Amino acid sequence: MISDEDKEKVRQATDFVQLVSETVELRQRGQEFWGCCPFHGEKSPSFKVNPATGLWHCFGCGDGGDVFSYVQRRENLEFPDAIRYLADRAGIELSEERGGRRGPRRTRLMEALGEAEAYYHLMLMRGRGEGPAAARAYFAGRGFGSDVCRRWGLGYAPGRGQLVAQLRAKGFSAAELVSADLAMERSGRLSDRFYERVMFPIHDELGRTIAFGGRILGAKGEGVAKYVNTRDTPAFNKGKHLFAYDKAKESMAATAEAIVCEGYTDVIAMHEAGFTNTVAALGTAFRLDHVRLMERQRVSRIVCLFDGDAAGQRAAERAVRYLDKTSAALLCVVLPDSQDPMEFLASHSADEMRAQLDGARPLMDFVFEKRLAGHDLSAPGRRVRALEDMAGLLAPLKHSVLLDEYATRLADTLGMDVEETKRAIREAPVAELDEERPRRTARPEAPASRPAARAAVEDAEAPDAYDYVPAEAYDQVAPPPPASAGPSLGALSADERMQAAAERELLCALSLRCDALRAYAERIAGLSWVDERHEAMAWAMLSTPEGASPAEVVAAASAVVPDAPRILSGGRVMEESELSDDEKLDFVVDNVELFSCRRRVRQIRALLRGSAAGDESEALFEEATALQRRAGELSRRLSSVSSE
Repeated sequence: MISDEDKEKVRQATDFVQLVSETVELRQRGQEFWGCCPFHGEKSPSFKVNPATGLWHCFGCGDGGDVFSYVQRRENLEFPDAIRYLADRAGIELSEERGGRRGPRRTRLMEALGEAEAYYHLMLMRGRGEGPAAARAYFAGRGFGSDVCRRWGLGYAPGRGQLVAQLRAKGFSAAELVSADLAMERSGRLSDRFYERVMFPIHDELGRTIAFGGRILGAKGEGVAKYVNTRDTPAFNKGKHLFAYDKAKESMAATAEAIVCEGYTDVIAMHEAGFTNTVAALGTAFRLDHVRLMERQRVSRIVCLFDGDAAGQRAAERAVRYLDKTSAALLCVVLPDSQDPMEFLASHSADEMRAQLDGARPLMDFVFEKRLAGHDLSAPGRRVRALEDMAGLLAPLKHSVLLDEYATRLADTLGMDVEETKRAIREAPVAELDEERPRRTARPEAPASRPAARAAVEDAEAPDAYDYVPAEAYDQVAPPPPASAGPSLGALSADERMQAAAERELLCALSLRCDALRAYAERIAGLSWVDERHEAMAWAMLSTPEGASPAEVVAAASAVVPDAPRILSGGRVMEESELSDDEKLDFVVDNVELFSCRRRVRQIRALLRGSAAGDESEALFEEATALQRRAGELSRRLSSVSSE
């Protein structure tokens, strides 16, 4: 579980303005930074970041929050993963990683992997002998000159313990090299994991080296794999990373399209031809985690550029199971003459490749056509066998809303009853992918697949389910929120909506100038609040020690109301340039007290129309009279401010 201490450590280590500036052009206005919102299209800046409070808000779409909610939106992450993302950027090791770790620190493994990439690259570019020469010839034969090799950090692994000696001289321990899967024990000696192979470095989304793929040079010997990839380590999980994702993610976001190839050289060739939104799976089948990774860039199209051979068809069939699990369209392209992308680009222009991609077909269309092409549908018995075959293919979608569509299509093609076709699909077993099958023996260097309490941690740390709605949206009827989340917007009157907005302005002022507002504590104590969350936040902020920073005040509010960052991000009054700071504070307190007085008067009137009588009735009448006088006074003060 991620501790509060770690969250604050990550928050303090993150330069919020620098983080946002990676994708948004910001300009400073006073203490705040403004730009166009990255989450919706706009031409006039309505998005702001306040480094003092650590909050952001967009007045165009109404969204806002803290640095963690910003990363959640930008990277499409759950709350715990947003913390882990920022911790990775800052080089902070979370206590959950330290507590569950057996062996070297993850950061040390990544340092060793980075050094290994530099060494392999040096061997490729400057190494002498047959091995480096053959590696250079291999890359040159694929059109990858020295510039391409430098851009991609390509390398050559000579083996014979040379990497081990190099890294041991730099201070890395044997345990670190084994844990990073750079070395292995052979006959009691530490040996290089990769030898006599060209090397493709694999990076995480921040561009740090986390693994390698190595291809053998020349003909394969008996029992020698063509490709050898880094095993799963504390720094790398092949089912959760994509080759070249660090280079492709910005282009994915800009084009709303992702292209998935099958090989490293295919990806490099595509990037060099201008298709910089291309990635590849890493020694494993295309998986749902890969889809989720691409969805973080809000792609609307995922084009699977598979080879035209049997392996490419199997890859397309495996991807069918994700059709109902993504909002992106899953499409498929098979290049002519069963060429792979590198071969196609060697003899065709980038425009011709673009034409192929533009003609991408829905993945299911391709799979249907290819799978059914292997069946003779002329006889009833053969159509039954075709149904059994297709039912196994469609079995992963047996509980999907897409079942009706695909079952009807299959039934029409085979000339069979739709309900019988559905039944066959529902009864067919769902085939496991190779990497989903449990291993007979556990590898000591592989991390646990997933902590048992992971789901519980994510549930416990997820933001409050009730999203705070800005005042501008209070006139829209919302579905009833959970009982503990605050008042139902649909139940608020127009005056109550305006009071809720005034309460929000007071809270925003508290987050920025808490010490100055302590002088108003008695007036704040007498307010009749519309939203009990607002009251809890106000007292949490006023309870902070004098001299507390705005970030500390926001943290105090967040401790009692998880959605506090979103609520506190959208204030307007404190940004007014026509009023002095003291005038702004008077205005926000007067405004919320005015609405509070009017609300209390309405409550008293309701009581007087009810059963209140005698002394109680007289006391209520006197209270209402005093409140009306106070409301008139506040109204005149506010009118004088607005007329200036």
